[in-house]
Amino acid sequence: MVPEKLKVGDEIRIIAPSRSMAILGDDCINLATKRLEELGLKVTFAKHVKDFDSDYMCTNAKDRAEDLNEAFRDKNVKAILTVIGGFNSNQILKYLDFDLIKNNPKILCGFSDITILLDSIYAKTGLVTYYGPHYSSFGMEKGFEYTMDKFKSMFFEDGNVIVDSSKEWSDDAWFLDQENREFIKNNGMFVINEGEAKGTIVGGNLCTLNLLQGTEYMPKFKEPTILFIEDDEMAGKLFLVEFDRNLVSTIMQPYFENVKGIVIGREQKTSNMNKEKWIKLIKSKPELENIPVIAGCDFGHTTPIITFPIGGEAKLKAKDGEIELEIKG
Repeated sequence: MVPEKLKVGDEIRIIAPSRSMAILGDDCINLATKRLEELGLKVTFAKHVKDFDSDYMCTNAKDRAEDLNEAFRDKNVKAILTVIGGFNSNQILKYLDFDLIKNNPKILCGFSDITILLDSIYAKTGLVTYYGPHYSSFGMEKGFEYTMDKFKSMFFEDGNVIVDSSKEWSDDAWFLDQENREFIKNNGMFVINEGEAKGTIVGGNLCTLNLLQGTEYMPKFKEPTILFIEDDEMAGKLFLVEFDRNLVSTIMQPYFENVKGIVIGREQKTSNMNKEKWIKLIKSKPELENIPVIAGCDFGHTTPIITFPIGGEAKLKAKDGEIELEIKG
């Protein structure tokens, strides 16, 4: 099920299934709301969006789940945007009303820890969900143009989205200092394994996705699949080995032979990764040798980012160092 596109006048509900909106500064909140309103959207906030427990930086699981259920229940709401990521979206899964969600399809967008919700909802209901910017992302003063452009292309325009590379990217604490930013020239996506593939998109934040393994919420690779994966800086200098073992764990999943291509998002600076390390990592996996694999795509925990549909469709061609990537959903 593909939710309807957005139009001027539609209501977008802000929810906090992971960390609370209480951690955001007023300047971020004001700019984020302004940007969404400039798109012609009516911005509303969930009942518990600012509730806060200092140990988890959010409210309890039942309240967070009820905010998500209520957003799907409310006929006026056309899209749902998460405040920010975190570490505990999986706490709310048992409280979600998946029949309600299935019967009221609408846009749900976020990334990082929100991978839990996006892939679970797709697996349980067939509803296409979206790995893209948080509400807090819209509070970024500089370097947001590419993210906004891809957000609008996915949600306001008909037709497929061609994924190109941004001109520059950043991996700085912009939320602490909006003025002094570091922007790095983007060398773009690169080919690791050549080939052509098309299939259903599954994925997001790799270590978070793997929390679903062995549960009813894990998407099944029972049809041709394109895996979109990225990971953050939490492992620090151990990024390579952590990504490697998480990837191997995914490869071990039933029906992985139906994964026909892999798109890897850009890593953060502390990972100490480079093109050569990515090639070595992927080439060490015999299960991947006959499928196209590319890396350096604009999604993950650096900025800017694309918005892509989990449960949507992707077409990938990687040949002679050239990449064509098209998404629909």
